[in-house]
Amino acid sequence: MAEIRSAQVKWNLSEGTEESMVRFLPVMQTDTLLKYRDQVLIIDTKYYEKILRDHYDKAILHSENLYQIFTYVKNLDVTGSGKVLGLLLYARTDETISPDGSYMMGGNKIGVKTLDLNKEFRWIAAH
Repeated sequence: MAEIRSAQVKWNLSEGTEESMVRFLPVMQTDTLLKYRDQVLIIDTKYYEKILRDHYDKAILHSENLYQIFTYVKNLDVTGSGKVLGLLLYARTDETISPDGSYMMGGNKIGVKTLDLNKEFRWIAAH
């Protein structure tokens, strides 16, 4: 049975972490966590006027978004199984370039997808 919810990801802290320091760690709250059998997909949704940033004349993703989803995935995949995946889901803008694809990062798949919200709901649901 599939499970769909928002979830908090616990920090995968090593033995020896000072308990008094744990309270300073931020809460990792996912937008959506989908679980089916032994696979988990963490979806983090974003909206920006521009999906890509200009960085020294190169269009790049917002680094903090990648760091965030990567942190969620790696802290949830405590065994390193690679069965935890992440997806950055952006609302499409009028930019000519839309990042749609995936990366393998440290044994886990991290995807980036744009979704055109100016379409009929049936089209959105199919994509």
